[in-house]
Amino acid sequence: MEEIGVGIIGCGNISTIYFTNIPDYRGIAVRACADMRPEAAAAQGEKFGVDAVSVDALLKRDDIGIVVNLTIPNAHASVTFDALSADKHVFSEKPLAVDFDEGQRAVAEAETRGLLLGCAPDTFLGAGGRLARRLIDEGAIGSVLSGAAFVMSHGMEHWHPDPEFFFKPGAGPVLDIGPYYITALVNLLGPIARIHAVSSTGFAERVVTAEGPRKGDKIKVETPTTLLSLLEFAGGQHMTFGASWDVWKHGHMPIELYGTEGSMRVADPNFFGGVVETTKQDGDWVAHDSGDMPLGVPNWPSDAPRLANYRGLGVAELAAAVRKGEKNHASADLALHVLEVMNAIVAGGSIAMTTAVERPPALDDSDAAALMG
Repeated sequence: MEEIGVGIIGCGNISTIYFTNIPDYRGIAVRACADMRPEAAAAQGEKFGVDAVSVDALLKRDDIGIVVNLTIPNAHASVTFDALSADKHVFSEKPLAVDFDEGQRAVAEAETRGLLLGCAPDTFLGAGGRLARRLIDEGAIGSVLSGAAFVMSHGMEHWHPDPEFFFKPGAGPVLDIGPYYITALVNLLGPIARIHAVSSTGFAERVVTAEGPRKGDKIKVETPTTLLSLLEFAGGQHMTFGASWDVWKHGHMPIELYGTEGSMRVADPNFFGGVVETTKQDGDWVAHDSGDMPLGVPNWPSDAPRLANYRGLGVAELAAAVRKGEKNHASADLALHVLEVMNAIVAGGSIAMTTAVERPPALDDSDAAALMG
């Protein structure tokens, strides 16, 4: 199989897992990296044995067919558009853009040029997401009627060395962590037709406590940090979705679904593996472990694996789709729909969606296994 060259733009905190994982997938190889801070690109290039170049130089290289966009959220749309304009397929970290109009522009550019555009999260293609999808499709809990999803913590300033952008417009808990949850829900239930949402800001200022040069710095919060919403799905289901960085402690499960024949607890959609639990009516919870499935085996941290972290899966799946001349699962249409939902939640009120994406096709275990080297 001929390898498709990959160029990584954005060499910050998240890039390490991509540099680490991409060599484990079939048919793709990182050829170069770039960053607006040349020293960041040079450090990752030296560490992982790839060329560190400028963004312009990377986009002009003939040995790069896919650009992986790992820049900060506010730069996603412009970097993606530039890469598409250079006739490169693109896989972007989430969200596709911070603004729906910018997302539409990127999707239109990809369609015009006949290129594939993919976007994280790709976690729903991992073993935990596939297992939940299979159980839903098999009718393990009957028809889903409603559910609840919660992503809650006390923010990012306690672990991220430079967390300021998390608290500025274009970020916040919905645009940063929400894509995992909303994409997982669309994968399980189909598109969202309307949202009803309210929001607030719990703390006007954050203090960086993570170790690093910014420890002790104060950050002005300029985006809502608690957002509560009701999601109405096109299929008739209703979901409560809460996202907050103003919570010290809570007892909510990541996602629970309530069906006509039982209930389901979905594994944390921020990861690729995990345990799915189901009940028959009001019976005991039954655990279904995805740990022995393809892309569910713990692989991270590398020295003592305890989590399934297969980031880069979406890049490999996009490359496979390029070869087959097919649409990728973590598609631009899916990402644009999720972006519209998130923008509506942040805007607040009652808003009908204008996008209607098809529920993505299920990725079977054999196709998942085939992506690995």
